[in-house]
Amino acid sequence: MLDTLTFLLEKLFLLAHIKLSSLLPPLGVECAEPPPTTKRCDREDSPPQPDSASHRFQRGDLLEVPRTLFTHFGIYLGDDRVAHLIPDILPALTADSRQIQEMVTNTRLLLGVIAKRASVRVDSVEDFAYGAGILLNAMDRSVRKSPLAGEEVALRAERLVGTVTYSLLWNNCEHFVTYCRYGTAQSLQTDKFCEWLKLLIRDQRNAMLTALLGLLSMAYMGISVSTALPAFLIPFTLWMAS
Repeated sequence: MLDTLTFLLEKLFLLAHIKLSSLLPPLGVECAEPPPTTKRCDREDSPPQPDSASHRFQRGDLLEVPRTLFTHFGIYLGDDRVAHLIPDILPALTADSRQIQEMVTNTRLLLGVIAKRASVRVDSVEDFAYGAGILLNAMDRSVRKSPLAGEEVALRAERLVGTVTYSLLWNNCEHFVTYCRYGTAQSLQTDKFCEWLKLLIRDQRNAMLTALLGLLSMAYMGISVSTALPAFLIPFTLWMAS
């Protein structure tokens, strides 16, 4: 009877996308101790770790916070401090360190991206994560180079603290952490974007589409240099690049 009831409950939880075995221990077996909240992991094997485990981070660790559209990176310096590069317009407008050290708002961040201004700043683990889970040294298996010693990584990050030039593709937070940890600045996110852009350009249908849009613009706005030149050059460039 107990086995039948357990079977029915498992089916019920399965329909709700909840695995019963993850909620209840096996019959006759005592609950095991919970696993540590943070461990050294790679992207495929381990989920994001909660911020409460910051005491397990070691100086020089690479912290990774998945966001909706991108991933943010930082270097752990010890004592609950993280160095990370973030776009910020405020250092270009004021020298008041108290204002600059306040949490970077979305407005400050967006204006920093547009103005290509950023800062390498030191925040707490909680402020850095901003409520998201943290991956620990997840990039170690994605980068071909071996990581440097933790102390050297942290010293590199500390030396770069301050205002820097920002580029969404060529100098972002991922370039900062890879330079500190592996000795060479690179961005896997940028590489993926460039690969996607290359595939987009090589698709000949885009040349046809831009040619059609060019004809429609000339039909609507009239034939002139300002309409005819882009209508010809853009499709031609895409066609030659495909």
